[in-house]
Amino acid sequence: MAGVELRILRRGAGRPVVLLHGLAPLEPDAAVLDLLAPHAEIVAPTHPGFGHAPRPDDFDTVYDLVHLYLDLLEHLDDDAVTLIGLSFGGWLAAEIAAACPRLLGKLILVDAVGIKVSDRETPDILDVFNTAPSEVQRRSWHDVRKWGMDYDAMSDDAIVAHARNRDALCLYAWHPYMHNPQLPRWLRRITVPTLVLWGDSDGIVSPAYGRAYSALIPGARFALIEAAGHHPDIEQAAAFAERVVAFLEEPCRPGT
Repeated sequence: MAGVELRILRRGAGRPVVLLHGLAPLEPDAAVLDLLAPHAEIVAPTHPGFGHAPRPDDFDTVYDLVHLYLDLLEHLDDDAVTLIGLSFGGWLAAEIAAACPRLLGKLILVDAVGIKVSDRETPDILDVFNTAPSEVQRRSWHDVRKWGMDYDAMSDDAIVAHARNRDALCLYAWHPYMHNPQLPRWLRRITVPTLVLWGDSDGIVSPAYGRAYSALIPGARFALIEAAGHHPDIEQAAAFAERVVAFLEEPCRPGT
């Protein structure tokens, strides 16, 4: 696709749901895939450069990713695609929905980054590169003892994938850090039904940030997932899937 090798996990059947991952690609055995698969065809690409996915040397901006996924949506040729974006993938999903809402039926943003809501001196998004790893872990999870990464127990292959995730995230999202200053202006272009989901214990981007994000999208609904941090799709997979499925089953508004 556009000369870029795109690795995609597929699960289930029915109307397509494109799921854009966050700080790391979805694992094939992720519980959320099996929970959503009975209700839709899940199409979950790995962003080029993350995990073990290749990345062309000249493919290195958020907008390379946005245009790549616009191509993917057009290739699916379905006017009722639901786009779900997790964290960094939420930024991509918001950009895609603002640029070309006609390609979507519904939008779900989950603990998304991508905008600045406070003044320049107030950090809205935790600097995951310049914060101690233990603190990043603590702020990522509601129950860090259960869900935090044990680097000493990781295989060499997993360590390499983790390092590539950080390298790719830095490449795409370092400056300005994890946001597009122009995006808030254009979120008003999103005309499809939108659900903004947030872990109530998220210490990477707070629920207050999520509410501010939601308020910029016409008609968007905001909902918290209890006992979850920045990754409710992992930490509370069943509750997350229940919210998503209920939203998928709602009829679209007239004209969308």
